[in-house]
Amino acid sequence: MRIAILGKPFSEAAQPFVQALLEDLVARQTEVLIAESFRTYLDNSLRLPEGIGSFRRGDSLRGVQFVFSIGGDGTLLDTVTYVGNLQIPILGINAGRLGFLATVTPAHLSQAIDSLFKGHFVIEERSLIRVDTDPDVFGDVNFGLNEFSILKRDTSSMIVVHTYIDGEYLNSYWADGLIVSTPTGSTGYSLSCGGPVMLPQTNNFIIAPVCPHNLNVRPLIVSDRSVISFEIEGRSNNFLLSLDSRSVPVDAGVQIAVRRETFTARLVKLNHVNFLSTLRSKLNWGLDRRNPAGIPL
Repeated sequence: MRIAILGKPFSEAAQPFVQALLEDLVARQTEVLIAESFRTYLDNSLRLPEGIGSFRRGDSLRGVQFVFSIGGDGTLLDTVTYVGNLQIPILGINAGRLGFLATVTPAHLSQAIDSLFKGHFVIEERSLIRVDTDPDVFGDVNFGLNEFSILKRDTSSMIVVHTYIDGEYLNSYWADGLIVSTPTGSTGYSLSCGGPVMLPQTNNFIIAPVCPHNLNVRPLIVSDRSVISFEIEGRSNNFLLSLDSRSVPVDAGVQIAVRRETFTARLVKLNHVNFLSTLRSKLNWGLDRRNPAGIPL
């Protein structure tokens, strides 16, 4: 088996688990590749087994069976951009805080690897959002798992985002910004702006204003078969476009359109972990003393 690993610095308490992970993979005669930036960190904190290779952004991961993301949800979002249209299954190992997408804890790493090699897992297909701009802003990495945002910069006054669905005028949002979220991103930035939670298999986008000035405007669910386009205006001539964790300043007049990407992100789920159980455990969904004790939270 061939496995690629990406990650970010983690706590000292997680070091023995990651060390054991690498040794376990090598003992199973797995070809292991580690992202160059992450390998530099590991060289200074762990004893890397012999025979481990490396790769950098832009290198093809073709032939890799799984990609491990070690960190938090932000690390997993970055991992999706490395995998791209190869759609290699991604296993999220939570060495961060919340771990809504990265669900495997360091303490359960050994069992997770064993389940992976025995085939005791399921794959969840997650839709991605694609952003096209003129002039080009995001280059080849113009897709994301969570959301696309248009935001005002710094302390400037609010902006106006004229929004169209399939060429038809929807609304002009007077706000600090506007979010277009995937179902996966519905538990992120969109949720904090009053957007609904959607199941991952839902074929929709959420359009949610950020701090709207006209309070009768509410988040809207639209089909992800639609093309959503925008025109931006405001007192400032500069705005911020954000795609997951990547933000780029742009000038007024940039043309923007978003749609569903043609490929998906594939997330590995183990030990009966699913979206509903994650809602209950990570967001305390339905936490109520009246609920049956047999339902795990």
